[in-house]
Amino acid sequence: MNRTVAFVGLGHMGGPMAANLVAAGHRVLGFDLVPELLSAAADAGVEPAGSAAAAVSASDTVITMLPTGRHVLALYEERGLLAAARPGSLFVDCSTIDVADARAAHAAVRAAGHRALDAPVSGGVTGARAATLTFMAGGGEEEFAAAGPLLAAMGKKAVHCGAAGAGQAAKICNNLILGISMIGVSEAFVLAESLGLDHQALYDVASTASGQCWALTVNCPVPGPVPASPANRDYLPGFAAPLMAKDLGLAANALRAGNVDAPLGLKAAEMYAAFAAGEGAGLDFSAIVHTLRPQNGSEA
Repeated sequence: MNRTVAFVGLGHMGGPMAANLVAAGHRVLGFDLVPELLSAAADAGVEPAGSAAAAVSASDTVITMLPTGRHVLALYEERGLLAAARPGSLFVDCSTIDVADARAAHAAVRAAGHRALDAPVSGGVTGARAATLTFMAGGGEEEFAAAGPLLAAMGKKAVHCGAAGAGQAAKICNNLILGISMIGVSEAFVLAESLGLDHQALYDVASTASGQCWALTVNCPVPGPVPASPANRDYLPGFAAPLMAKDLGLAANALRAGNVDAPLGLKAAEMYAAFAAGEGAGLDFSAIVHTLRPQNGSEA
């Protein structure tokens, strides 16, 4: 059954996701503060709305893809999305935000008489365009089931992780693994360079041995072994370093709040924060390999 969906936040991720909903036969009313993004979405069949509230008032489901929890909460409450929505509307937030903010968003949605699901994604811009994202959802089973057809139109897998905020918890845990893994893979290639071991030789061994992981076989941090990796496109972002820094920052906050002993996670967050604030600002997160070479005295 086709739905009418309000989609707020039509950037690198939200734009393609909204377009895939249109391609699946849903009516999508879109809004973004950046006119160029709204125009690009319109070219893909999204109906531009004059405001976020206008899009929401004419829809039964609201999907948001925004930078931070502060933006989500402000949009819901201060900018009137909850007040503008039809009674019992389903709010699905696909942003990656702090677990506490996600739970606060759920509470605000429910207090306004609506339904909520936090459903952050994994798969990057490539996955958003190809509709191969993985959704990690937090909220009630009924809400998860109601969102199912829409998530299926935008991705290849959706996992119900638990109650409110569980989707965000799964996302930051997953990206904690990914960030640490990318640094480890990068260190291995830098070590290989210092030992005179060819990139391809290391890849051929590690990709079929116990060192195999996504950071190696899909997003290899050095040019050559994986043709589709950003390393072969001057590290143009698939998943940008500042986004990894943001996610690891959320993980670090959760680690400290829970008094969890995780030295690798905290170090990874520190490294990516420094990288994203400097040379990595416009690069893929795999470009972290560059920061390891000077201090180790090796070159690619």
